Amino acid sequence: MVRNHASLAIWCGGNEITPPEDILAALKDTIMPQLDNTRWFVDYSNSDSMSYNTLLGNGDGPYGIQPLSVFWEHQTYPFNSEVGSVGLSDIEALKRFIPADQLNAPQYDESTHKTKTDEVWNYHKYIGYDTSINKYGEAKNAEDFAFKAQLVNYDQYRGLMAGFSSHMWDLYPGALIWKTQNPWTALRGQMYDYYLDPNACLYGLHNGSEPLHVMYNPVNGVVMAVNNTFKQHASMMLVVKTYDMNGQETLLSQAFVDIGPTSAKKFFSVKREVDKLAAKEGLFLDLELLDADKKPVSQNIYWIADSKNNYSGLQKMEPAKLTSTARYLQPGKVEVTLSNDKQNAPAFFNRVSLTDNDTKNRLLPVFYSDNYVTVLPGEQKKIIIDCDQFKGKKMTVAVNGWNTALRYITIDN
Repeated sequence: MVRNHASLAIWCGGNEITPPEDILAALKDTIMPQLDNTRWFVDYSNSDSMSYNTLLGNGDGPYGIQPLSVFWEHQTYPFNSEVGSVGLSDIEALKRFIPADQLNAPQYDESTHKTKTDEVWNYHKYIGYDTSINKYGEAKNAEDFAFKAQLVNYDQYRGLMAGFSSHMWDLYPGALIWKTQNPWTALRGQMYDYYLDPNACLYGLHNGSEPLHVMYNPVNGVVMAVNNTFKQHASMMLVVKTYDMNGQETLLSQAFVDIGPTSAKKFFSVKREVDKLAAKEGLFLDLELLDADKKPVSQNIYWIADSKNNYSGLQKMEPAKLTSTARYLQPGKVEVTLSNDKQNAPAFFNRVSLTDNDTKNRLLPVFYSDNYVTVLPGEQKKIIIDCDQFKGKKMTVAVNGWNTALRYITIDN
């Protein structure tokens, strides 16, 4: 029943424990060789055969909120069978199962390093964001907290995948994420919730797992790329730019680069320049790989903290004049275009949602090619929404971001 499933990669005897010896022996010696001898069989999920390190022993993790440096510099186990982080959804999702009188934002005390959390949040297994929310400014309410949590979500999963892949074939042959979804209305470790509503974890993971991916090591400032394809990529232009909170652009470097298949490659460090420019109020760091026709093949936009490790500049940003349009490419497929004028500030961290035209409630499940996108001055970005199950329904597109007010867009035919 299962052996022809396209996504099946490894057969595993048990999760974090081996099966009884008689069952394990039969699986290894008879059952698996007869039924499917094309895939690897391991006796349990963090088996010594893939996860054992002579210095570290055997294990998995880390779990929960982490400094980004951990993903880049802290070595875990060779094949990490489970590693994960936070996963709180935004306010629209929280309202579906948390009573209005208990939608109280968790409060983290910087002096005691403890979090005060509503009992309903605890019941739903809330996992703490610690000091990471306060770096964006103390949350005013649950809505503000949940939106700022998406910034952390995105950064955590982008950093997790990028950090692990930066050590491809050096420290790690691979890692598995725990987990993509909760089977109930829990508040941790998920990329989409019980109602199939995705949060920013998913799109941070999309970014960090991009097959050909340009990225920035937050510890040493090295710009590098990962090529998870079987193709050589040569004669690409690497462009490194920064933008201040008003949209003023500074070109830091550009160079022709190449990278071989299934490899990670370091190019150069821009730490000194970035630290200097970011010291006062932070900045946006834009990395782009362009092909021979100057078309982007990978882009990565980081928001860098100030010298005190706070996002003080983000808290002072002017509203962005983002232009948004939507049209049907075909029944059940919508194209959303987000455009930012050259003279504007960056339009930061915009979420696109497909909604019912009358109630303005989100339609679920819906699949987005990307989300939580930042549109730099002079840029245009397109998001494709696959909503085949809602063909014929009257729908509207909602767009809101860090410095863009919520608006509803009519979908043109």
